[in-house]
Amino acid sequence: MSTQIHPSSIIDPAAKIGKDVFIGPFCLIGPHVEIGDGCHLFSHVVLEGHTTIGKNNKFFQFCSIGASPQDNSYKGEPTKTVIGDNNTFRESVTVHRATTKENYVTKIGDNNLFMAYVHLAHDSIIGNKCTLVNSCNLAGHVKIGDRVIIGGSTSIAQFVTLGRGAYIGGASGIDKDIPPFCTAYGNRVKIRGINIIGMRRQGYDRQTISEVVDFLRNMEASGLNPRTFIDREEFMNEFKHNTIIQEMAEHIRVTEIGIAPFAE
Repeated sequence: MSTQIHPSSIIDPAAKIGKDVFIGPFCLIGPHVEIGDGCHLFSHVVLEGHTTIGKNNKFFQFCSIGASPQDNSYKGEPTKTVIGDNNTFRESVTVHRATTKENYVTKIGDNNLFMAYVHLAHDSIIGNKCTLVNSCNLAGHVKIGDRVIIGGSTSIAQFVTLGRGAYIGGASGIDKDIPPFCTAYGNRVKIRGINIIGMRRQGYDRQTISEVVDFLRNMEASGLNPRTFIDREEFMNEFKHNTIIQEMAEHIRVTEIGIAPFAE
């Protein structure tokens, strides 16, 4: 299969198009766009800005990728949108390029599924193998780790970080960080437990999972601030060989906006 471009699409001559790319009707591709091999644009897809797209990505109708950020400080600087391989962007997904306030890039990893009407704002960083269900809205500077699942109609405030393996229930309002492998939902969001199913799917053994569950329960029962809890040797010594717990503790240690509270 060679590259196929529908005659109704408008592609700037400076754009770089890979091999075996399909570009359907009424697409618009700007001069600073690079599209990797095997990508598929179904129809009415707009790719603009300094946007680099990897291999085998699918863009369904009415996606808008690389548009300027919704930020009053942005003055047309050549910031970037970078997308990895094997991602699926369903109908009307929007991804905005970065501002100059952080790393100048909005970045998406590999093997992600963005369902219809998902919005990824400027300077967002998305890991690998994530699923964002219909109508999720991410504000600027949001960071999401690998294998995160976010339920539909969830909104995430700026500068929030979701640790890898987290599971977020639908229609949540998130304004605080969620540590790795935690489950959370609600508006405002609260931590409800550990994503045991997700840990099993990633091959973690029963003992490791049990320790992670005990760690979170102990933290909740202590009544202490999470950062105070992880700084107490008497609470952490029994978990010092569990790498997941150490990862969770580090997330709590470095958070700038705080961890979501536990459900009452």
